[in-house]
Amino acid sequence: MRTHADYDCDVLVIGGGIVGLSTAYALTRAAPGTRVTVLEEARNPSEHLAGPGGGLIHSGVHHRRSSLTARFAARGGGEMTDFCARHGIAHTVSGKLIVATDRSELPRLHALAQRGREHGLPVCELGPAQIAEYEPRVRGQAAIRVSTTGVCDAAGVLAALTREVAAAGSVVRCAARVTAVDRRPWGVAARTADGTVVRARALVNAAGPRSDRVARLAGDEPGVRVLPVRDIYYELRRPELVSAVVHPVPAAGHPFLGAQLVRGLVRSVDGTVHVGPVGASPPGRAEPVLHPGGLLSVLARPVSRRTARRQEAYVRGGAPLVHAGAVLPPERTGPVARTTPDERAGRAGATGSAVTAALRRLLPDVTEDDLRPAPTGVRAQAVHGDGTPVDDFLIREAPHTVHVLHAPADAALATALPVGREIARRALALARGAGWRPPAVESGHCV
Repeated sequence: MRTHADYDCDVLVIGGGIVGLSTAYALTRAAPGTRVTVLEEARNPSEHLAGPGGGLIHSGVHHRRSSLTARFAARGGGEMTDFCARHGIAHTVSGKLIVATDRSELPRLHALAQRGREHGLPVCELGPAQIAEYEPRVRGQAAIRVSTTGVCDAAGVLAALTREVAAAGSVVRCAARVTAVDRRPWGVAARTADGTVVRARALVNAAGPRSDRVARLAGDEPGVRVLPVRDIYYELRRPELVSAVVHPVPAAGHPFLGAQLVRGLVRSVDGTVHVGPVGASPPGRAEPVLHPGGLLSVLARPVSRRTARRQEAYVRGGAPLVHAGAVLPPERTGPVARTTPDERAGRAGATGSAVTAALRRLLPDVTEDDLRPAPTGVRAQAVHGDGTPVDDFLIREAPHTVHVLHAPADAALATALPVGREIARRALALARGAGWRPPAVESGHCV
């Protein structure tokens, strides 16, 4: 029987994004003294932020009632707000308007209102005059307001989680790419690119865009492909046009972020207003740019081809966009999520007029000169074998291992703390199967 000293840690977490760090945080709180090691490929966890919109604390109103996302977001949004308050992280609970700009959108808006009430959310239905009370420059036929939506400094959240994990005696190692995973009856061992080997009783795979490949390293077939998708954002030069968070009514049936060209406007804690993520241009306009060298890699994958065909058919049916962003080559993540100023300027010139036209449905006063390119972001999107995207958390267990194969990026902050607890619960159960006992009862001998 192996002893406590034979392991470098009790639980090894691969991935230092919001899910990985929340899991490590939950592990140290659920069983104080538990040794946790987080291995993060990037040089800084904040490189995982999904663009300027990454600071939004969603309410979960868009997600179906039976989903894990809706369940976690319903209670997790308030928990994240409390976490920010305790740690001095900039945040505000500003509420969100979802606006119908055309009468044809009213049935979907009413359905969202009903769904929000089923989630237990405070939903208020508004007419045009009431919309103006919250957002004087926004126009619409009707809207709903979800008062629990907020925004925060997402980088500050990641930094606070990292500090809490370190203060509990655990370790977060950046620039530590995992290249091999060896699973044995006693637990797991992972090797990083520099040759370091970390032995643990249980493994949590929260590697985001690499989670499917980490699953295969462990000898498990994930059943999905994970595509890194770049989302494009703009910034409003006149932030006074928007007071809080405004989204259009999402169109049904689109595989990624809804079939509108502009998904929403978000006023960040620093007062900046970001537009996006924005979709690709309709036929006849410039398309989003695939990363150099990534085209063959993406097109060679059956899942990617099927997803592209689904989207092409959607456009031919009259939808106003091809897809929400460019699919990036899976080999490159982290810092390459940021486009160069020249790339952003070129893209703005190609699509700025289309984005402005779409935005004017919500915000009539906006002009093309009001938009300037903002940094892009990368999110991980898992897709099934038939090309259908995964729209909820996908968590699978294997011997000594918990794989997090998909975590909805739009609800990352709202769900972070409760989903971290759920993953931690599963990981500790697996660790017990490898002989782990809560630190308070360990004798220092066989455990």
